[in-house]
Amino acid sequence: MSDPKPTEQPPAAQLEKHDEAAALAPEALQANDQPLEAPVAAPPATIANEEAEPQALQPTGETPTKELSTANHDPIAPLSEATKPESSSPAELPEYITKIAGLAQFFEQLPKIVTETGYSEMWGVHLKSHEDVPTVNVLIKFLRANEGNVQAAQDQLRKALEWRKQTDPMALVESGRYSAAKYNGLGYLTTYEQDGRPLVFTWNIYGAVKNVNTTFADSNEFVKWRAALMEMAVQDLKMKDATEVIDYDGTKDPYQMIQVHDYLNVKFLRMDPVVRVATKQTIEVFSTAYPELLREKFFVNVPSIMGWMFSAMKLFLSRNTTRKFHPIANGANLAREFPAAIGDQIPKTYGGKGPELKDGARTVPLVEDEVKSEQVDRENQPVQVASEMNAPPAPEKSEQTVAQDATATPGDQPAMPTSQPTKDAVVTEEVKPVGEVAK
Repeated sequence: MSDPKPTEQPPAAQLEKHDEAAALAPEALQANDQPLEAPVAAPPATIANEEAEPQALQPTGETPTKELSTANHDPIAPLSEATKPESSSPAELPEYITKIAGLAQFFEQLPKIVTETGYSEMWGVHLKSHEDVPTVNVLIKFLRANEGNVQAAQDQLRKALEWRKQTDPMALVESGRYSAAKYNGLGYLTTYEQDGRPLVFTWNIYGAVKNVNTTFADSNEFVKWRAALMEMAVQDLKMKDATEVIDYDGTKDPYQMIQVHDYLNVKFLRMDPVVRVATKQTIEVFSTAYPELLREKFFVNVPSIMGWMFSAMKLFLSRNTTRKFHPIANGANLAREFPAAIGDQIPKTYGGKGPELKDGARTVPLVEDEVKSEQVDRENQPVQVASEMNAPPAPEKSEQTVAQDATATPGDQPAMPTSQPTKDAVVTEEVKPVGEVAK
């Protein structure tokens, strides 16, 4: 009688090892659907039991039949039908929940994450339950970005929600205004059609940077500008309108975009400190707030010194992301990377037949710097206006005033006003040298 007990232990131990391996290597479980159908069936059963604990913990099949029938106010089913409670249970989970390891646990924690952060919007999707397809796709992307580590995926989602709550990136698109002197010609968005779905491109033209300090000195503003461009692209993906669940392994995921970074004529890659800070901050924010939205990233017209950037990205991004990076020495070869239907729409500069970015692409709202505009207006005024030849004559001094000036010492001069000059005063002072040159 003592022999059967030890024979029951090895299967339990093997199952525990299987669950541990599934958590540590989800990509291996998703590599081949058919061979994995049998082993994957065990963990989802455990997940489902955790959600429906009262039914799962019943010792026999007869007891749950009575409870389910009582709850539904139906007559007790015959014993022959009691063998199929899961197939008729209203609480049965969808197939994608049981197929993707860790997704059910992720959904169990979603209400808590939303409550703690006080925010529920992600990429235009308001996070709901596992029955909402757009929500499912969002969680799959976070899970995939963390290679199946449920706890890491939850932590990243929490940080991303906190960042969106604080930054409100959708408002950056709708009401944000960015300096044309800093960002004009630096970022574009194009959307083409492929197989009835939008194929979104974002273009970052770093060769258009006119002044490194002007563009990158305020790293927070630079990140906001980049986030605004990214949000425009995310809106074009239309994730909130999804009706089909994406694949965990990414083979069927239309909600991803193409990014192109052009380094033609870039002269700041010797890494000015302000560029390094802005680049690092951008990578950190985007790797946290926009996981698995990238289909491919092309670095075109790249010099050899770019190696440091690829090394830096590998420190913050997952292997699933870095394998999508493609350096191209000659930007004119970019169109060859796509089917002809897409390649022909790409701008001519990049080997396609489409209009140039400045003519056919969209960008974030840009405004001229106000102070600079006033300065330009004043500089365009006739030179004689600022000339001292047309200045009104100085009032004649009385004899008493002349005597006081003759006897005054430097210490007797009146103190300078302590108030700050107005904007107009500053602009006038900046224009003053023009008058002196004219004189």
